[in-house]
Amino acid sequence: MSLGPEASVTDETSAPTADAAEVRGPAEKAIAGRSLKQIAWRRLKKDKVAVGGGIVVLLLIVVAILAPLLTKLFGHPIDEYHIDQIDPTFGTPIKPWGGISSDFIFGVEPTSGRDVFSRVVYGAQTSLTVAFLSAFVSTILGVIFGTAAGFLGGWIDSMISRVMDLLLAFPQLLFSIALVSVLPYSILGLDGRWSRILVLVGVIGFFGWPYIGRIVRGQTLSLREREFVEAARSMGARSPRILFRELLPNLAAPILVYTTLIIPTNILTEAALSFLGVGIPPPNPSWGGMLSDAISTYQTDPMYMIIPGGMIFITVLAFNLFGDGLRDALDPKAR
Repeated sequence: MSLGPEASVTDETSAPTADAAEVRGPAEKAIAGRSLKQIAWRRLKKDKVAVGGGIVVLLLIVVAILAPLLTKLFGHPIDEYHIDQIDPTFGTPIKPWGGISSDFIFGVEPTSGRDVFSRVVYGAQTSLTVAFLSAFVSTILGVIFGTAAGFLGGWIDSMISRVMDLLLAFPQLLFSIALVSVLPYSILGLDGRWSRILVLVGVIGFFGWPYIGRIVRGQTLSLREREFVEAARSMGARSPRILFRELLPNLAAPILVYTTLIIPTNILTEAALSFLGVGIPPPNPSWGGMLSDAISTYQTDPMYMIIPGGMIFITVLAFNLFGDGLRDALDPKAR
C-alpha cells in the first residue's frame, strides 16, 4: 500500500534534521543552570583586585606556616645578636638602608643587630594566629547567640540584645589593655609567647562577637518569616531541623563574609596591644612590638619602622580587598 503525498510531507516536516539538532544543542547548553557556588566563583574570578588580595593572603599564610623553615634558609635565629653589624657609637646598622645585605635581606635591628627578616616572619605567624583564632571565637559566639536571639525571639532576644549593646558600649581597646595586663604571664603550662597568644585570642574574640551577633540576628529575623521556613513548619518540621537545615545554610554567606572582614580588624588590635606593651611580651617578635621599639630610632634608622609597618599595611589591605570581593560575589542582588 502506497502512501499519499500528504503523508510523505508530514514525515519530512516532523522528523528533526541534523541542522536543527545542531542549532538546538548550543541553545540548550547556553541555558544550563548554575549553582550558587558556581555563580559566586565566576563573579569572584572576574574581580581581579579581590583575586590579587586572595593571593597575597595565601602567601602570608604560607609564610606564617613555614616561618621556622624560612628563617633557617634565608635568615638567622630570632634572638641571635649580631653586634658586628652595629655601629658602636650610634647604635645603628653599619650598612645603609637599615643594614640590608645578602646576609640580612630585611636588615638588622638597631642596638641588638637581630635579623629583621626572621622577626618579621615570626611576627606574621603571631599576628595571623591571633587574628584567625579570635575571628573563629567571635564567629562561633556570634552565630550561637545571634541565631538564638533571632529565631527564638521574646525575652531571649531582648536579653541577648541588651548584652550585645552593653559589650558594644565598652571601649574595647582600653578594656583589653586593663584585662590583659592583670592576667598571669603563663597559662596552662605554655610559655610566654603562646600563653599570651591564648589570652589575646580570648579577649579579642570575646569583644568581637557582638558585631557578628547583630548581623546574624538581623538575617535570622528576616529568614524565619520566609516561605520555605513556613513550608517546613507546615510539614511538621521541628525547630532544630528548621534551624540547621533551613536557616544556617542561608546564613553561611554573610557569616563567611563578615569573618573575612573581621580578621584585619583583629590584626590591628593585636598590633595595637603589642605596640602599647600589653600584647606579645619581648623578646618574642610581633609587628606591633617592632613598631614600638622603632620609636626611639626611627629618625636614624627609618627602615626598622617602615618594614613592620608595611607588613601590617599590606596584610590588612589584602584581607579587606579579598573580603570586599567575596561580599560582592556572594551577594544575590549583584549582577
